[in-house]
Amino acid sequence: MISREPTIERLAIARALLLEPFGLGDANLSKALQAIATHRIDDADLYFQYTRSEGWSLEEGIVKSGSFGIDQGVGVRAVAGEKTAFAYSDDISEAALMDAAHTVRTIAAAGQSRKVKVSGAHQVAGSRVLYAPMDPIATLDSTQKVALLEKVEKLARAKDPRIAQVMAGLAGEYDVVLVARADGTLAADVRPLVRLSVTVIAEQTVNGETRREVGTGGGGGRFGFGYFHDSVIESYVNDAVNAALTNLESRPAPAGEMNVVLGAGWPGILLHEAIGHGLEGDFNRKGSSAFSGRVGQRVAAKGVTVLDDGTIPDRRGSLNVDDEGNASQRNVLIEDGILKGYIQDAMNARLMKVKPTGNGRRESYAAVPMPRMTNTYMLGGDKTKEEIIAGLKRGLYASNFGGGQVDITSGKFVFSASEAFWVENGKIQYPVKGATIIGNGPDALTRVTMIGNDMKLDTGVGTCGKEGQSVPVGVGQPTLRIDGLTVGGTA
Repeated sequence: MISREPTIERLAIARALLLEPFGLGDANLSKALQAIATHRIDDADLYFQYTRSEGWSLEEGIVKSGSFGIDQGVGVRAVAGEKTAFAYSDDISEAALMDAAHTVRTIAAAGQSRKVKVSGAHQVAGSRVLYAPMDPIATLDSTQKVALLEKVEKLARAKDPRIAQVMAGLAGEYDVVLVARADGTLAADVRPLVRLSVTVIAEQTVNGETRREVGTGGGGGRFGFGYFHDSVIESYVNDAVNAALTNLESRPAPAGEMNVVLGAGWPGILLHEAIGHGLEGDFNRKGSSAFSGRVGQRVAAKGVTVLDDGTIPDRRGSLNVDDEGNASQRNVLIEDGILKGYIQDAMNARLMKVKPTGNGRRESYAAVPMPRMTNTYMLGGDKTKEEIIAGLKRGLYASNFGGGQVDITSGKFVFSASEAFWVENGKIQYPVKGATIIGNGPDALTRVTMIGNDMKLDTGVGTCGKEGQSVPVGVGQPTLRIDGLTVGGTA
């Protein structure tokens, strides 16, 4: 058997799912793009997508619900200057495609920049090979999926008699996309995505008072359900159970300005929210980010290097090609404290006169692309976690985070710590609850005083929201010490 080059293989899969069943071919794509380009535009593209998804959930020892869905359609876009015209249809047909093309070409108005010559000859875009073009939903049958969830539940309950309730979820997605651009570029991707999640509630009664606390764990990525073997399941269950039991013993968190140590891995969500969004091209082109116009300037302490990397194999945030047909990249955003650049989609890159960085992402065919993060993380330093905590006289060690939010313009952020400890004289004293970390992203970067050598990525659970669109992402960081943050507490 002769195998095809992976890029060609993905294109063949996309054609077979998204074009051939509807009687469409390259000529139809060129015809639609030519219809758009009869007016003055800078760019145009067609985005076809087929998504099959499945979800199972267990509660009270029973798999109570399952879901299965198929969605497919095409989005048609024309760009002139800063203006975007966009139409989409869940009907993939020549009539719907041409109707959408005629709708968006009305973008043309006086003073727009130029006409785009639509190429009749298609060329396959360069791309990466970061994950297998598999359908993850088919990697286990329904009986095996139910058994996997039951195993999670049984394992969690066996960890400690105080575990009163276990909830588990299993989700899979098979996503196939095809992008046709005005310059004749064709790109395709076949994106598997799976996730296993576990939530436990621990309960104990002391002096007649019953206390309940929640812990969560889980992970996933761009592979099949076979990834969730026994040791992986156990690590997720341990994360959830340990968090819940730790919080059962927690005391109210102190408040005030203090030095804070952030844990490795998922706490990189603070980096994603407080700094990553501020480095997206659209905010910087419009001058609304705290980082606007600061390329080449020091924006962080020495030793702070931040990357957005869509090229890590099998990662939740990785892409062979972005949603505009550009290959994903490893982008250095901040190097040793100096701002090196922003993440870009095609439109913002053109307007800012730089190259796209492979970060044009959209939630689905019914949405326009924007510059979005993939896997955003900080590189490690030379300190051990133990050294960093030992250097803390009085302060907070936030080992895990819940949700948070940021104001892009000011850089101000607020985050809740889901698992945190009070530290005195370099020793962890007791767990605390209700700690909220408040600061300013650009300012916080300058306050990084110690960087751990234990950089790790999250387990594969991140979903990022922007302007109503959600996309899967990854985060990561080493253990970090940041001085002079404000902690809101309940003590």
